[in-house]
Amino acid sequence: MTEPGLKQRYRVEGMDCASCAAKIDTAVRRLAGVDEVSVSATAGTMTVTVENGTRLEAVERAVRDLGYGLRPRDGAEAGKPAAAEVQGHDHAGCGHDHHHDHHDHDHPSGHGHSHGAKGEEAPALSGLHGHDHGAEDGPFWASAKARLTLACGVALAIAYGIGHLVPSLDSYVFTAAMLVGLLPIARRAFAAARAGIPFTIETLMTIAAVGAVAIQASEEAAMVVFLFLVGELLEGVAAGRARASIRSLTALVPKTALLETDGATREVPADSLAIGAHILVRPGDRIPADGVIRRGESAINEAPVTGESTPVRKGPDDPVFAGTINGESVLSVQVTAAAADNTIARVIRLVEEAQEAKSPTERFIDRFSRYYTPGVLAAGALVAMVPPLLFGAHWGEWIYKGLAVLLIGCPCALVISTPAAIAASLSAGARRGLLVKGGAVLEDFRRITAVAFDKTGTLTEGKPRVTDVEGLALSETEVLRLSAGLETGSSHPLALAILERAKADQLVLPAVEDARALGGKGLVGKAEGRVLFFGSPQAAAAEAALPDDFSARIRALNDEGKTVSVLVVDGAVAGLIAMRDEARADARSGLEALRVLGITTVMLTGDNRRTANAIGKQLGMDDIRAELLPEDKQAIVQELRARGQVVAKVGDGINDAPALAAADVGIAMGGGTDVALETADAAILHGRVGDVARMIALSRGTMRNITENITIALGLKAVFLVTTILGITGLWPAILADTGATVLVTMNALRLLSPRL
Repeated sequence: MTEPGLKQRYRVEGMDCASCAAKIDTAVRRLAGVDEVSVSATAGTMTVTVENGTRLEAVERAVRDLGYGLRPRDGAEAGKPAAAEVQGHDHAGCGHDHHHDHHDHDHPSGHGHSHGAKGEEAPALSGLHGHDHGAEDGPFWASAKARLTLACGVALAIAYGIGHLVPSLDSYVFTAAMLVGLLPIARRAFAAARAGIPFTIETLMTIAAVGAVAIQASEEAAMVVFLFLVGELLEGVAAGRARASIRSLTALVPKTALLETDGATREVPADSLAIGAHILVRPGDRIPADGVIRRGESAINEAPVTGESTPVRKGPDDPVFAGTINGESVLSVQVTAAAADNTIARVIRLVEEAQEAKSPTERFIDRFSRYYTPGVLAAGALVAMVPPLLFGAHWGEWIYKGLAVLLIGCPCALVISTPAAIAASLSAGARRGLLVKGGAVLEDFRRITAVAFDKTGTLTEGKPRVTDVEGLALSETEVLRLSAGLETGSSHPLALAILERAKADQLVLPAVEDARALGGKGLVGKAEGRVLFFGSPQAAAAEAALPDDFSARIRALNDEGKTVSVLVVDGAVAGLIAMRDEARADARSGLEALRVLGITTVMLTGDNRRTANAIGKQLGMDDIRAELLPEDKQAIVQELRARGQVVAKVGDGINDAPALAAADVGIAMGGGTDVALETADAAILHGRVGDVARMIALSRGTMRNITENITIALGLKAVFLVTTILGITGLWPAILADTGATVLVTMNALRLLSPRL
């Protein structure tokens, strides 16, 4: 049996553009013993799988030789087996019995995680070796790249001064000023060539600058090098902003927590909290870890995690997420996830991994760029040589134009046009609770023509609520109060709905004696000297005669998809309570938003047809498929695809796994850490149906942005190419066709980070 390779994920310091990523990817891929490598300029990361730890050392050395800094990501130890990085998730579904004729059912809900152990973070591997890229953590003006740009600018200013005072030294001082910036660039070009990557932007830059000096254009050569460094610096600033937009989420988690031990509290580092620990969260404080409330009730502001602006009221046994804000009262919370695996850390990790997964457009641009740079060199040589050789033109003039063509043809802007937009889009989505597994999935969203929704927990809230309380022999308040008294202590979903309604109405529940469940029938007990029975209409009919109009009312409520339970007091029918899993508040508007986008919707549910039709009618849906098994849902998705539809399936990501896998795009509807991304292509952290339309709109906006970026990149090059051949522009304006376009493209992509979604 083959041993698993060693997988390591690195943060690459100083990798600001797709050209940098391509160089690293090629250099590492050429090394013996490297099984797999994935480099993302937008995330600033590299993931590599190798045969053994010795090969990892070779990988690190190769990247450092190119001039980049490295440090292991997520505190992982170098040389960690690839198999150990797989996260295990064990989910147990929650069953619902819509016939309230018995209460002796268990409704388990489990969620377990098994993660590889985390080691201490290794120190950053220093040694930039002339790459002039600094660490990302400090201000951009304090980086090595900024210092080099400043040094080159000062040298250029001094050269202008000396050249003005002593014109005879003009060419020498400008050559010296040029070398201040060019030597590090040339070293990078040489290191890349040794690694088997001869055609890089540094190569084009070095040839152009040396050629300019050779034809006595040292002043322009110095200016070109300076502008190139300025462009790289701005590129780094823009790239850093894109990365910071998602990493800034880490700042939401407080550094300390109040740990409860032996009845006392003490302040400890939040990242030291162990699973199972109990922490105290005061009003106004951010919650320092994922957990479950054990004591207390409060309104929780979950906007930092889910994007939901309205605070959510939570009490005992409700989950809370790290970084969210406790609004009103003191909470005691039991920790359920370590700091490295809390909701925010997981979101960041998922988005950065998604940024490494290239979209089809990005892969095409990457393939195109492999031939593009050699083509630019060939084009520059032809421009420089053909007119003098065939038409007797002046060599100096056409060599100058050929060198300008090299600068115009630099591929940075074109190569970064797609990944910059996708990275910004993935980050923008994540900050709003929309997680997408990579650029390929993001592109697929724009092609969706049909969306198939699960009902329970997707279009509906996933738990029943009391919809009707009607009295017959007793008032509505008495019916609810006595029924809730009988249900006290029950964990049945319908019982919990009744207790929640009684609590909301602030009812004082009676003490019930001799309460017990009658298998398959309901509950009996005594309260305030009266004998109570609460159960299904069929079981209640055996206890007391149901009036005809009362039975008709029960049938009408059943036709609305509601579950009805009847209360009998001392042998007389006292009233009824109806419950239903209600549609989410935004379900109808969310479906309407999809229809506005020209997308058809269909409901797929295993629930009974009567309930499904009632909910579907309420939401304005026409295509409703009910009483389906998981394989039936899968078959319907395949049927829609066979008709030429591009189908998205929205469900809980667990019970609907076959249909999610069969769809073009599978979307898990969930919250917090239970997003089930293992079975879906995307996830909605907050249960908003409208977020499906937002994902599609984000995808379409991203593709428009990519089209704009490619137009900017190629358009500027075309304009400067024509003006250069005509002799209107020279070397230093030519560099703007690359650095200027790169900055414009990146800034345009960053528009996707706008709060408007």
